[in-house]
Amino acid sequence: MQLVSVDVGGTFTDIVSVEDGVIHTTKVPTDLVDSARGVLKGADEVGVRDALVFNHASTAGLNALLTRNLPKVGLITTIGQRDILDIGSNIRPHEAIADPRWRRSFGDANRPLVPRYLRRTVPERMKADGSVFLPLDEDAARREIRVLGRCNVEGVAIGLLNAWTNGVHEQRLAELVREELGDIPVVMSHAVSPVAPEYPRISTTVIDAMMKVIYGDYSGRLQNGLSERGFTGSLNFGDCAAMLAPVETAMDRPSRVVFSGPAAGTTASAHFGRLIGRGNLICVDVGGTSTDVSIVLDGQPIINTSLELEPDMVVTTLSNEIASVGAGGGSLITVGPGGEIQVGPGSAGADPGPACYGRGGVQPTMTDAAVLMGILSPENFLGGKATLDYAAAVRAFESLDTPLSFEQRVQDAFRIGLHNIAEGIVDIVIRNGVDPREFSLVIFGAGGPMLIPSLLDMVKVREAVIPPHPGLFSAIGLLSSDMVFMESQSLMIPLDESAVYAIDAVFEKLEQKVRDEIGSNSSVAKFVRTFDARMAGQAFETAFIDAPDGDIGTRQIEEMVAKFHAVYEQRAGNKFESMPVEAVTFRVQAVVEMPKAEFGAVPRRTEGTPQPIGDLELKYLRDGEKRTGNRFERDDLLDGDVIHGPAVVHERLSTTFVPAGFVLQVGSLGEFVIELEAKK
Repeated sequence: MQLVSVDVGGTFTDIVSVEDGVIHTTKVPTDLVDSARGVLKGADEVGVRDALVFNHASTAGLNALLTRNLPKVGLITTIGQRDILDIGSNIRPHEAIADPRWRRSFGDANRPLVPRYLRRTVPERMKADGSVFLPLDEDAARREIRVLGRCNVEGVAIGLLNAWTNGVHEQRLAELVREELGDIPVVMSHAVSPVAPEYPRISTTVIDAMMKVIYGDYSGRLQNGLSERGFTGSLNFGDCAAMLAPVETAMDRPSRVVFSGPAAGTTASAHFGRLIGRGNLICVDVGGTSTDVSIVLDGQPIINTSLELEPDMVVTTLSNEIASVGAGGGSLITVGPGGEIQVGPGSAGADPGPACYGRGGVQPTMTDAAVLMGILSPENFLGGKATLDYAAAVRAFESLDTPLSFEQRVQDAFRIGLHNIAEGIVDIVIRNGVDPREFSLVIFGAGGPMLIPSLLDMVKVREAVIPPHPGLFSAIGLLSSDMVFMESQSLMIPLDESAVYAIDAVFEKLEQKVRDEIGSNSSVAKFVRTFDARMAGQAFETAFIDAPDGDIGTRQIEEMVAKFHAVYEQRAGNKFESMPVEAVTFRVQAVVEMPKAEFGAVPRRTEGTPQPIGDLELKYLRDGEKRTGNRFERDDLLDGDVIHGPAVVHERLSTTFVPAGFVLQVGSLGEFVIELEAKK
């Protein structure tokens, strides 16, 4: 049985094939013009003719949003609400609360997602109880739709006031759009985001319409290309919580997959943590452009009900909570106004890449610093398949316009890049109120094992764990997840005996919608009910509270109230049992188990010690001294092996650096566990 997954990043595309318990990996440069070409090139390398599944994650949609390389999409909304996208939620990020100059990165004054001339309004009004207050003016609607047609829009988002309670006006508008503009993507807010808050619902609808344009053509080319290669299995897309969905389901609501790549790494960490007996994890994924940090608590990723791609750029979908830091292996090293060294957020990307790649890059990066320090071996890059240009890295650092010495430039660049990543780790730890001393730091991504061990003295974790194949670990995460179908519905209602029939009806409706969606698989699916609720008077809700199965009666309502107070106490540290509780959103998930990647046990060494493959000479270190150590090959290491730093362990798609004062021990599944030598 063969399982294949692919993670399309901004720099590289990672492909993993698991066949009979053996993991094969490869990495190809991401084709920035047509990422499907890069995916299919990787498919050619591993072969997909006999694959049972092809699981896919991509940052293509995310990168399009962040760079504003977006299709032209129109928005139709209720008269008087034309500027809802520009107004937003009026919530500032913490770092900008006291900054009078701060502005959102999108809006009418700064790269709007939908320019004002493409935002059209129609006379209509639905009341909050779902009754019609003002009927839809179809003649006015046709006039506005024709304006969008003359502007050559590629898709239309429809988001009307209170449509989450009754979508009849949105449905009629969608029919009118198709009559006037033909077969173009049309997204209705009540279908893609049936939640009460207006701005998040409309923001999600607009982003979903854009993703339909971006991914619609892409998914078609990918399906055709795989078919030409003999693939007859199931093509699935990972969503923002790394849950899998068939390509047809995912493309019906493509906003679900906009942040799928980073989420897969968290799921892979949770899966691997269960295998090695670690339930509390801080996951650090270091790529070429950024570092993504997330938390696994008691074996489960922390999941949010919405995702904020930028301040106020909201998508209402389930998502792993991930914080991104603008520092990675390809982060550009520049000089500030005072001659000081700065790292990020710019990146060399895949083309031209770091200067040492020899592809025309002239600006130094964190990877160039690692080459000059001796961490990366120019002769042993990518398992010896490529060589690095040491002289080009030297020239790149020499070109910096700063009075600092060459040694100080390299030292500062490496140290500042590490501090940027450490700050991001500490931020998410504080935000979630956890004690890092009780957590293991799981390090992956091509640049993670090279960089993160050097900051273990800044982040006081219990230990660091580097799993097998860290350079493609996110792609493995797509083979560690299940297929999940989900429907949700907002219904603001007090949790008391008067709500029995309404809650029973909404759960029954949602379950039927999910059963219709998954068809024959419903017999093997596990159905999970959850709800979001808040205490009376609260402006925010507590999400993902388990709800009882079966019919809802008075006893089940009492059980839901008790569970709310228990979960609230667990997350907030307080309990107010005398306060009435109001439900906000109800949710049904159907989980279909999928085959998962297995990690084979590594033999235990019975005699001798691991033998180095070469000497290691480190320079430009923080203390200014040179140090010597050994280089090892990961394939030569066995269960129980111990390596004292400084040392470097090579593998085909990653390099692990063990700093002085730390010790690495190999685990039973081939994982590296790095701790302070004093602990040992």
